[in-house]
Amino acid sequence: MKALVVYESHWGNTAAVAHAIAEGIGTGVRVMSTAEANAAELEGTDLLVVGAPVIGFRLPTEQALEDMRTKPGKEKNPPDLSHPPVRSWLESLPPGAGRAAAFDTRVRGPFGSAAPTILKGLSGAGYRAVAKPIGFTVKGSQGPLRDGELERARRWGAELARTLG
Repeated sequence: MKALVVYESHWGNTAAVAHAIAEGIGTGVRVMSTAEANAAELEGTDLLVVGAPVIGFRLPTEQALEDMRTKPGKEKNPPDLSHPPVRSWLESLPPGAGRAAAFDTRVRGPFGSAAPTILKGLSGAGYRAVAKPIGFTVKGSQGPLRDGELERARRWGAELARTLG
């Protein structure tokens, strides 16, 4: 099975979850940022798992990232804005025939989600959902991840692998 986990991450939390999910799926699973995951890398993918942080109560927009770039807030650490947002990446996603799953990283509470929008974009490109969208919780806008979230991500990855047999 060829599996790929793609992410958008600004403070490292979503990237950490992506790696944990890949560990749960099994050996040989590749993990890439949206800058690395091009059409050639996606070719023949049986399972595509995609994740992003929740920013502004939803999947980040180009405008939200531009605001982060030009109007820095009170963040201790500047965000990594070196890769395209998942929203833009999904718009250029070539048609696929594999299975898909989506995740996000979010602050606990009624602060929105991104995973359902990601899964909708994957479905629109021809990928079939194998799991409900899932969220992993961070402490505050920059994290760190809440205790136990990486282990939960590994378990979810293992569940995805079992679902595909």
